[in-house]
Amino acid sequence: MNALVATNRNFKLASRLLGLDSKLEKSLLIPFREIKVECTIPKDDGTLASYVGFRVQHDNARGPMKGGIRYHPEVDPDEVNALAQLMTWKTAVANIPYGGAKGGIGCNPSELSVSELERLTRVFTQKIHDLIGTHTDVPAPDMGTGPQTMAWILDEYSKFHGYSPAVVTGKPIDLGGSLGREAATGRGVLYATEAVLNEYGKNVSGHRFVIQGFGNVGSWAAQLISERGGKVIAVSDVTGAIKNNNGLDIPSLLKHSKEHKGVKGFHGGDSIDPKSILVEDCDVLLPAALGGVINRENANEIKAKFIIEAANHPTDPEADEILKKKGVVILPDIYANSGGVTVSYFEWVQNIQGFMWDEEKVNNELKKYMTRGFKDVKEMCKTHECDLRMGAFTLAVNRVARATVLRGWEA
Repeated sequence: MNALVATNRNFKLASRLLGLDSKLEKSLLIPFREIKVECTIPKDDGTLASYVGFRVQHDNARGPMKGGIRYHPEVDPDEVNALAQLMTWKTAVANIPYGGAKGGIGCNPSELSVSELERLTRVFTQKIHDLIGTHTDVPAPDMGTGPQTMAWILDEYSKFHGYSPAVVTGKPIDLGGSLGREAATGRGVLYATEAVLNEYGKNVSGHRFVIQGFGNVGSWAAQLISERGGKVIAVSDVTGAIKNNNGLDIPSLLKHSKEHKGVKGFHGGDSIDPKSILVEDCDVLLPAALGGVINRENANEIKAKFIIEAANHPTDPEADEILKKKGVVILPDIYANSGGVTVSYFEWVQNIQGFMWDEEKVNNELKKYMTRGFKDVKEMCKTHECDLRMGAFTLAVNRVARATVLRGWEA
């Protein structure tokens, strides 16, 4: 099932639990605006190349829209729509004053030189500069983009609107980026994991963790979990998978992964089939890679008691049902991986105030937001007698619906 169908399904279930009327339900689903632009640039060899850039702005009832910009060859409009909608619910669960958006350019960044990427980013910004803004829509990095991309957008946007550091987040520290932003999603995953384990009278220390994906989120989560005494027994990425039942030495693995561009060949563990990573015996499973990896084919084999969705949409609805029957506790993506967007919000706040925080303040505030977020989700679970996913969705949809009605926007 694709991400859009699953997101719509969760929204409809939440809407029914809340008793929203059909007109309001419809207006909450329809995106505010979808933008598609042609970006033509001279390549380094002097030839011209055209790329399609796009931005889906889903909802702005609670504040400016917020979401990543990805550079990827296969950009599926349905997926972008789903991710824009997911950002609306994610910012609402986190209780930060944003709506959702998502965008990008259909290109393969690995085939473009740095100067070609810069030209492409600047042309894209020229095309959308009057549709984004500090109080309108605030982009951030995503697949294939990073702090340097945000620096180019900031510079190009500022040519039209004056210096505006708060127009994008995920910037380099030297241009108003926030300390703690790089680790934020992984750190948020740690705080979310602590919150759910506390609920069951457990803590991170001594528990066995398996992490699928060792990019930014997976590697930070692994590092922070092992610092808290958790045992990370297996990890996988695109290069392969490794396992050590006594716990992997995470600092050494991080060093190896950096030097060899992946976990493959790490001597502190045995190589295993990456396909088996999700069904390894463990207490807590963290899918931190792609969507749709937990499905009806493998759900019955999963041995973890807790699944923390560090990736977007890793669990199919069919797998959800199977796991629920098995008594597996799933912490949904719209809460579990919201640490990144929460610290993006802190970055935006610091830029608007022109006053930067130290890293300790960023991390303390993040912990406050994640802990409070879990309490809010649990409250909704009690009210509507539902699981954590529906608890998070009802919380989000309720917040957005209330803002929509208060602003007089309901049809």
